[in-house]
Amino acid sequence: MQDREGETTEGGLSAMSQDSAAVPDAARKLAARRRREIVAVLLFSGGPIFESSIPLSVFGIDRQDAGVPRYRLLVCAGEDAPLRTTGGLELSAPYGLEAISRAGTVVVPAWRSITQAPPPAALDALRRAHEEGARIVGLCTGAFVLAAAGLLDGRPATTHWMYAPTLAKRYPSVHVDPRELFVDDGDVLTSAGTAAGIDLCLHIVRTDHGADAANALARRLVVPPRRTASDLGHQRYLDRSLPEEIGADPLAEVVAWALEHLHEQFDVETLAARAYMSRRTFDRRFRSLTGSAPLQWLITQRVLQAQRLLETSDYSVDEVAGRCGFRSPVALRGHFRRQLGASPAAYRAAYRARRPQNSAPEPALRPERAERPERERAALGAGAGFSAAALAGHGLAEAAEAAKPQSDAYAPRLPETAVGRAAGRPVLPGQRERPVG
Repeated sequence: MQDREGETTEGGLSAMSQDSAAVPDAARKLAARRRREIVAVLLFSGGPIFESSIPLSVFGIDRQDAGVPRYRLLVCAGEDAPLRTTGGLELSAPYGLEAISRAGTVVVPAWRSITQAPPPAALDALRRAHEEGARIVGLCTGAFVLAAAGLLDGRPATTHWMYAPTLAKRYPSVHVDPRELFVDDGDVLTSAGTAAGIDLCLHIVRTDHGADAANALARRLVVPPRRTASDLGHQRYLDRSLPEEIGADPLAEVVAWALEHLHEQFDVETLAARAYMSRRTFDRRFRSLTGSAPLQWLITQRVLQAQRLLETSDYSVDEVAGRCGFRSPVALRGHFRRQLGASPAAYRAAYRARRPQNSAPEPALRPERAERPERERAALGAGAGFSAAALAGHGLAEAAEAAKPQSDAYAPRLPETAVGRAAGRPVLPGQRERPVG
């Protein structure tokens, strides 16, 4: 394999993406003291152990006997010890931030809380590594650390879908796309939640050493060698899963109910009542668990549901709006465009144009609709009332503000360049295709 200047790198490794020519920053040359075969993993106290263990397992075990080229792993503490993790376990990292100066790849597997700011010293180390040509990787909530360091400004990125609204609103210059398993933007890469970190790490091995090495590693890990967002109904998984932090909380039942009843007419007041909380208490508890306002989360779920129906059915846009709980097709179009950068009709047309010719046809759902009484369809179309005027009339000032077109509202826009895109995902007008994850 060759590096960016056409010369074979040490150990045959390359830190560039498969399409780094499209990303000028990816052409930055690796500093002389950094080694391409060295991977530094940056750990923080409070980080979940599963995400933290993924890069340790992929890059820290010698599997040369199975045909997997060897990396040298440096586990670095991002802050002072002790580092506590899931279940109260304490970790002792053998290296500090100074060891990052030797790494050609730096991985931030997770961050303990999306509401907290990462340590300034760790952010400085990441910026310095990036300036010196290192590849920077954020798994799941690790994207928040990269964003805090300014490394995602103007770039496409992903994170756990539940935290995508917060990432997009807090860092409006980041093009957040919560539908992707991972995004490879050359010298900065991010993955979605939990197991998607494995997909991104395998992608890195594939980029560095080729498909045979990545496939051999996947066999050892007993995981699929190359997943995409469309595999095993991944979009359905995005719509229905709950974040780990909310799994044991009383709000989990309320959130699960909301996801199962998106086609019905309800608002945040309804959710608060089901949780036996006041609206103010519910908003505060919901924010603390998810990092997102409940109204914005609900809008996001309705848009995701609309996206799935546009891909898998032949309902009209008006019918999709009703089945996703929007008060009107106008409300659907406004929120859909703000979140995905295209109208529902344009999205469906682009998706169908991209769908592989040999793929099985999606199940048509219109017969089911034909059997539904007109009165029930009208009730479904009433939705939750997302227009600014209606929301303000109910006294939901925050909701009314969220419904207005705002540049800094949650808008995980599809970037100008489609990256890490799964097979069958649309390329909207003006976008360029890039290797999928």
